[in-house]
Amino acid sequence: MGWTLERGDLVDLCRGAAFLGTGGGGDPYIGRLMVEQALDEGHTVKIIGLDELPDDALVIPTAMMGAPTVIIEKLPGGEEAIRSLHRLEAHLGRKAFATMPIEAGGINSTMPLVVGARLGLPVVDADGMGRAFPELQMETFAVYGVPGTPMVITNEWGDATLVECHDNMMMEWLARGITIRMGGSAYIAEYAMDGKTARRVSVPGTLSLVLEIGRCIRAARQAHRDPFAALIELLPRTPYNFGRVIFEGKIVDLRRETTQGWAMGRARIGAFSGGAVMDIEFKNENLVARVAGKVRAIVPDLICVLDHETAEPITTETLRYGQRVKVMAVAVPPIMRTPEALAVFGPGGFGIDEPFTPIETIA
Repeated sequence: MGWTLERGDLVDLCRGAAFLGTGGGGDPYIGRLMVEQALDEGHTVKIIGLDELPDDALVIPTAMMGAPTVIIEKLPGGEEAIRSLHRLEAHLGRKAFATMPIEAGGINSTMPLVVGARLGLPVVDADGMGRAFPELQMETFAVYGVPGTPMVITNEWGDATLVECHDNMMMEWLARGITIRMGGSAYIAEYAMDGKTARRVSVPGTLSLVLEIGRCIRAARQAHRDPFAALIELLPRTPYNFGRVIFEGKIVDLRRETTQGWAMGRARIGAFSGGAVMDIEFKNENLVARVAGKVRAIVPDLICVLDHETAEPITTETLRYGQRVKVMAVAVPPIMRTPEALAVFGPGGFGIDEPFTPIETIA
């Protein structure tokens, strides 16, 4: 059954969204403030399950597109994604029954909540990535046959572009260029589909899960328990059925640049003792973690950099020299490990010349 998001849920939800975002998806704090403002104005956020969607209901996902580093200085006003949804509705000649996230990470877990609150639309408890990925074709929606276009891209000035493409790779290529010219971040409506299709192609229950993860971390800290142990205990009861700490130490080097519409770079973490070093490559999100050249975790499994004491997730744009961290690796749901899915957002989709190895099988 559906449920109503309360203002007191938002800190936990955003903490969990940053965790599943595996470094990317944009700073959820900004999205949290936008949702809080909508709730303070008297709006409500209704969350519904995939099984509550009528077969013929029109679902239009909404999101931010661009480099997370840009959002720190180029804040959204809150109307951009709404304008994209309205423009897409006009093009399709139909009103949306609901919106939903395209990814379960960072600000993109909260943007649909803003849209849903302000338009009175329910938000579907599901998404198309089960985490965050940097490119638009990297969706379970796309993997299982949903065209991403027509889509609409809108900036803070209300400038909008309707994109129609022959495939989802071309959609990403064109939309990325438009977003760069809109200042490096913009707000989109895409992957319109009916309820029957949404049930087939989505990762279910991810909004509920990010809330549960955030509560788990908070409750452990309040009880003076180890939040990492609490997370490892929680995960087997979810579709993300395995997680473990794979490294701990201090960030000793960081290379990060905003280029081609992404935040790209590498973080180097030196162990507290023994001299080992972990290198994490990221493209908005953490993609691969290696120690002495050996892979310790790789996409699509999650690589989460967390504060060493509190387990607070650290996004790629807020990584800093000297931070004391632990790195967790988490298995993704089976829908994200099929051969079709790995062909799109496995290591090869990022040009990484390594096979996908499930985290639970890496010694």
